[in-house]
Amino acid sequence: MERDALTPDLLLDAYAAGIFPMAEARDDDALFWVHPERRGVFPLDAFHISRSLRRSIRRGDYTMRVNADFAGTVAGCAAREETWINGTIFRLYTRLHSMGHAHSMEVWDGPRMVGGVYGVTLGAAFFGESMFSRRRDASKIALAYLVDRLRLAGFTLFDTQFLTPHLQSLGAVEISRDAYHARLADALKRRADFNAPGAVPTPQELLQRSTQTS
Repeated sequence: MERDALTPDLLLDAYAAGIFPMAEARDDDALFWVHPERRGVFPLDAFHISRSLRRSIRRGDYTMRVNADFAGTVAGCAAREETWINGTIFRLYTRLHSMGHAHSMEVWDGPRMVGGVYGVTLGAAFFGESMFSRRRDASKIALAYLVDRLRLAGFTLFDTQFLTPHLQSLGAVEISRDAYHARLADALKRRADFNAPGAVPTPQELLQRSTQTS
């Protein structure tokens, strides 16, 4: 796909159809569509917070921010030896963010972002794109706060695209393409607002809610 052929609106149509774009590498301008036969999803009422992660969250030596530096979150996710996030994807998702269709959950240590996750929203579906961590448990903390926000905001589907051992350890599961499309169709009929919950909860509030839903 030529890099100028994909627009933000076409990208949203693709998500609604269950497909998403990737690049082979950072320096490859071409994009290709992905439509996995098996799809990773996070059941929003079954996110697993281990004892060690619970301790990291309770410690509270971090600040959680929402959409404070979306571009920086995407850049953090791309800052690895091999990445599918090229310049075209960076620009497209930054535009989606300005349109209100892409969001980031960020973990900060003072003036430095040390972890985060970003994704696309459409209806009551959140399509997780990527995450990064610059210190122990930072990406897991970001996911825990993200799942809490999605529940409060009325989301019904958290798509992780693929199932990795790391995501599986946190409660993600794999479903068939047909099952995914059924969940996606239902989520697209609903409304959710990522910004509705307002300020992020305290560590104690987050952990208390996670206990009530797990």
